[in-house]
Amino acid sequence: MDKKNNKWPVWTREDNSIVSCTEKIKVMKENFDELKQLAQDAFEDGLLMEVSEDQLKKTLHKLVDELHSPLKK
Repeated sequence: MDKKNNKWPVWTREDNSIVSCTEKIKVMKENFDELKQLAQDAFEDGLLMEVSEDQLKKTLHKLVDELHSPLKK
């Protein structure tokens, strides 16, 4: 995977202010680069095991939809 082509969003807070800390942005980029590669690997493994592409994508979407914040008030 060519990490140079990854364009992640400008990260914002709940109040829509921009997260500008360079170190925080770096950590977010690294985390999402790793997450993208892991998801791609799992997707490709599924395809090699003859799992439906549509089912794989739906399951990945469901995984994201089920994420929850332990910090929510």
